Amino acid sequence: MIKSISENQEEIIINILNLHSMNKKIDLDPTYSKGLFYKKNIPEPKHKFDINPQMPGVIKSCATNLPLEDESIPTIMFDPPFLATKGPSLKKENTSNKINKRFGVFPSELELHQFYDDAIREMYRVCDMGGILIFKCQDKVSSGKQYFSHCKIYEMARCAGWYPVDLFVLVAKNRLIADWQKKNQKHARKYHSYFWVFKKTYKNICI
Repeated sequence: MIKSISENQEEIIINILNLHSMNKKIDLDPTYSKGLFYKKNIPEPKHKFDINPQMPGVIKSCATNLPLEDESIPTIMFDPPFLATKGPSLKKENTSNKINKRFGVFPSELELHQFYDDAIREMYRVCDMGGILIFKCQDKVSSGKQYFSHCKIYEMARCAGWYPVDLFVLVAKNRLIADWQKKNQKHARKYHSYFWVFKKTYKNICI
């Protein structure tokens, strides 16, 4: 029995592929980074892109403008940045703001969400009809405000024509936490992230 929650990222991805992927493999990763998804049980995708390639075989390209033909990809894995800040600590070579420095950031929430929207529409273009987009995302608290990003992504995907066929929850055993966050906590610390599974349809179902 496949469950919607796990502490193992690899298990979630394999379950998604077994349930929903036409060819049981990932064909495209437009934010490849160091390829941490791809271990012995998850083969490397044929198409690997990143705006700042760090590994051999990865082509420089943005997820909003992919050098691929329309409806040419059955299964897409998308793990974009989820943080937004333009604080001066990003420029310091020390241990401050270590979470943002590790995962990459956008200058504002508005620009981050616009990137999500543009990328979702571009991946709809290149995905086969009936193909899937696996979108890893995480909610967050920033400047004392809650951002339920998985809800925003759901709305964007529906408006682009994707059907939300499944949602998996990855539970983290631990998280990177800055010292100031421990002293000034106002919301529950998030120890989970999501794997949305969207299926391409012809119909725009934005409401």
